[in-house]
Amino acid sequence: MIQAPFLHIGSHICILSPSGVVNPDFVWNAKDVLESWGLIVTIGKSVFAANGRFAGTDEERIADIQSAIDDNNCDAILCSRGGYGLARIIDKIDFSKLQERPKWILGFSDITLIHSALSLHGITSIHSIMTKNLALQAKEEPALRLKQLLFGELPSYSIGYERFNKKGTALGNLVGGNLSVIYGLRGTAFDLQAKNNILFIEDVCEPLYHIDRMIQNIRLGGIFNQISGLVVGQFTDIQEDTSFPDGVYGIIENAVKDYSFPVCYGFNAGHTDYNLPLILGHKTSLSVSDNGDSILTQNI
Repeated sequence: MIQAPFLHIGSHICILSPSGVVNPDFVWNAKDVLESWGLIVTIGKSVFAANGRFAGTDEERIADIQSAIDDNNCDAILCSRGGYGLARIIDKIDFSKLQERPKWILGFSDITLIHSALSLHGITSIHSIMTKNLALQAKEEPALRLKQLLFGELPSYSIGYERFNKKGTALGNLVGGNLSVIYGLRGTAFDLQAKNNILFIEDVCEPLYHIDRMIQNIRLGGIFNQISGLVVGQFTDIQEDTSFPDGVYGIIENAVKDYSFPVCYGFNAGHTDYNLPLILGHKTSLSVSDNGDSILTQNI
């Protein structure tokens, strides 16, 4: 995989809005935080645009993304927020220049589409907080960890006991992101690069039967036959459904029970304030012990 150089004081980072409309205050306050890290921050031309639920027209968003990708002075791109919108334009963005001049692209949720596209080009990216959490929680661990990662400290995490955890060890590139987005990409050119990799999933505000449908799609599509491990992130704002008494974890456990790969449940990444950064496309080690504790490290 191709990895961008780590940042340093004086590196340039561009803030873009490739999906939904963003609160300008979050962008300006996140800019202040990034500048306090010693970075030079550029705001994309259409960051504050609005076209219905989207941050500008499809053409405006494509132009902003392409401009930042092609800009040799830009070292990293922070997506301002997720929401919805990248499915309309992802196939119209040319990522090829990043193979010659790689740069970090950061975000989560709808930004899973960009992570998936970069995976196809063999380029790593960062699943992380965006402008809202940078603006409101600059001194919290997710922001501090993100700064450490951008400046060269690869992450390693210890995850506590979870009764659903399935012991074992796995090694592979980390892939995935938002489950609903992954599901929406199945059968397209941007489908999961699953073979011998560790899959990470998270989601928000989905009925349990929707989650079951998406997990079964992954099973029926043969993804579980290919991956080396599974990391289950945060599934937030999920309504109770008595027809699924064990919730999200029970749904996943039932779907993976016949496979031998390790499963770590409850990793702190997803639609939560405590959203720790992960490098997608990077070699990752996952170890789930007999007592249910897990270690995920990318410091390899």
